[in-house]
Amino acid sequence: MAASPARDAIWARALGLPPELRSSSLLPWPGIAEVTEALRLRPGARLVDLACGRGGYGIEVARRSGAGLLGVDFSEVALAQARLSSAAVLPEGRAEFRAGTLVATGLPDAAVDGLMCVDAVQFADPPLAALTEIRRVLTPGGRAAVTCWELAGPPDDRVRARLHAVHLRRDLAEAGFIDVLVEERPGWREAERRLWQEIVAVPAGADEALRSAQSEGRRSLDTFHVLRRVFASATAP
Repeated sequence: MAASPARDAIWARALGLPPELRSSSLLPWPGIAEVTEALRLRPGARLVDLACGRGGYGIEVARRSGAGLLGVDFSEVALAQARLSSAAVLPEGRAEFRAGTLVATGLPDAAVDGLMCVDAVQFADPPLAALTEIRRVLTPGGRAAVTCWELAGPPDDRVRARLHAVHLRRDLAEAGFIDVLVEERPGWREAERRLWQEIVAVPAGADEALRSAQSEGRRSLDTFHVLRRVFASATAP
């Protein structure tokens, strides 16, 4: 992705993101404000961005809230990009990025005040395992903010099996959370549609990141009506 300015420009334009915010996910700019508000972080709080990718969303939430940031991702390449982006935005010492997974963050119990997971919980097998790990690392009263997709109707074989398994209201409660709120975000979904439509329409040439995005975009547009966009927040008791 770092070598594809064309891909990043389309991503930023369609999602309304500033050019310097390096996104690996599909959360539009207004969604960052909603995530920040849901986390209820105070300055100096400890925030984890789980499956942070290139770090852009967590960096922005940390900047807005004054929280200290720990980004966790399995990709060392993405973490290196996140460190560079963070150094340009956050004061020295305010952010750290380390390797970990959705189900094994490497953090002790009750270690952080807030945790965000943007468009990634479906990659855990099952998603409940990731939500259980999120619950484990949050302090009592800590907040989780999770964005994802869920089936809008009956199962559809064209949708990848991992999304069939997502049921945030059920699984957040099963993981032990309280104050569970799951809401649909059709505005975010429309921003995705615009992104994929623009992505598939441009010549990709030898740009590997753009070609990969086009393949994903064609699949997404083909099953667009099958999924709904959801935003969940919850409290660790």
